[in-house]
Amino acid sequence: MSSLRREGREAAVQFLYSLEQNPAPGASNFDLFWSVHQAGPGARKFAESLVHGVVARRLEIDRHLVKALDNWALDRLEVVDRNVLRLAIYEMFFCLETPPIVAINEAIEVARRLGTPDSPRFVNGVLDELKKQLTRPLRTAGRPAPPPSDPGPPPGPSSPR
Repeated sequence: MSSLRREGREAAVQFLYSLEQNPAPGASNFDLFWSVHQAGPGARKFAESLVHGVVARRLEIDRHLVKALDNWALDRLEVVDRNVLRLAIYEMFFCLETPPIVAINEAIEVARRLGTPDSPRFVNGVLDELKKQLTRPLRTAGRPAPPPSDPGPPPGPSSPR
C-alpha cells in the first residue's frame, strides 16, 4: 500500500503526462482527471499542489534538468521519466518542506511503478547530479514557503497603515 504522498506524486506525474499528450484548452481540468483516476482527498490535494507548482516553475525546472542531462535533449526523454524528473526537481529546489533525499527516493519509486525498467536507474543518476547544486541540507526539511499569491489579510479599519 502506498502512502498518501506517494499516491499524490504518482497522480501528479500522470496528470503532467496527460498535459503533455493533450495540451488543448481544458486539458488541465482536474475534475476530468479525477473522474478516471481514483485517489483520496488528501492525495488529490497534494497532487494538485504539486502540479500547480511544476507548471508555474516549469521553465526554471527545465533549466535545471537540461544542465544535468549531459548531451541529451529534453524531448528525447521518455515522457514519464521527464515528468518524474520535473516533479522531483520541483520538490528538491522549491518545496522546502520536502527533504531532497525524500524527493529523490520517491522519484525513483514512482519511476519504478510508472516508467520503463531503466527508468529508476536513469532518474537516480540525473537527480544525483542535481543534488550537488542544492544549497540546503539534504536530509531535513526547511520552513514551508508561503503561498506565492497570499498577500495577507485585506487592510481594514483595525489594520496598521
